[in-house]
Amino acid sequence: MELRVLRYFQAVVTELNISRAAERLHVSQPTISRQLKDLEDELGVVLFERNGRHIQLTSSGEYFANQTNQILALTDKTLANVNTAKEISGTLALGSAEARSFLTIAQSIKKLQRQYPKIKTNLTSSNANQIRANLKSGNFDFGIVMEPTDKHEFNFIRLPGESRWGLLVPRQSRLANQDHISLDDLKDQNIITSAQHGMLDQLQNWYGDSTPQFNVVATYNLLYNASLLVSAGVGYALCVDGIINTNQSDLTFVPLTPRITTGTSLVWPKGQRLSTAANAFLVQLAKDIEQPLPITD
Repeated sequence: MELRVLRYFQAVVTELNISRAAERLHVSQPTISRQLKDLEDELGVVLFERNGRHIQLTSSGEYFANQTNQILALTDKTLANVNTAKEISGTLALGSAEARSFLTIAQSIKKLQRQYPKIKTNLTSSNANQIRANLKSGNFDFGIVMEPTDKHEFNFIRLPGESRWGLLVPRQSRLANQDHISLDDLKDQNIITSAQHGMLDQLQNWYGDSTPQFNVVATYNLLYNASLLVSAGVGYALCVDGIINTNQSDLTFVPLTPRITTGTSLVWPKGQRLSTAANAFLVQLAKDIEQPLPITD
């Protein structure tokens, strides 16, 4: 199976038309058709359902298309990071939780950009579960995750600063008039929580031996969409401060009491060799936050 054939397949998936894919790739239509047939024979599955000029992915084709996208993305990233010149270039791939401490990362990226203008940054907003999977597959160089999280498989640096937990509520809500919200105030309320693994365990830790008495009506990956659920009246979003700009909006953030905070960490897989671009970023970040680089495995 050649990368060239995978790129043919990817183009056909994008266009859902062999003629347009051939024109885009500057090859003949029979060449692509033949390569796709050979690919299906090699895999032993049917990738496309063909109906005249119209084609559609089968369930096997959808799975293979997803895997192909990951393979080609990793290939392109690897090729970009192969640096034979003295000047460092390549792509820095980051997966990040929504956190105020990302500003520290952004400031380091700005300094890195000045020093090595040929380094490009790919940033994906994600949660800890997806960041972990993408780090293992090599799609991300680093992840920025909210604490607490299991880091036994990763090297890590704690980032400065903490974020405070609270509730995102509509301004017309009764809770919006309070300076703080206690855990008892959540009783019988409809709550929207993060889908991050371990969040319910964290809530149980906050409550101690008591059982939380609120209703989890939805979970979220990114807080922006959760804020729209709050605006629509679905429930109140349990989240950290500083992510949603509530100025001139119909929402407000009310912190929990007693004060509950969380930090963030930069993580990367143990035993994985960093690209020159990723290593340059790590050195810059450690310098900026005045922390020694951890001893890596």
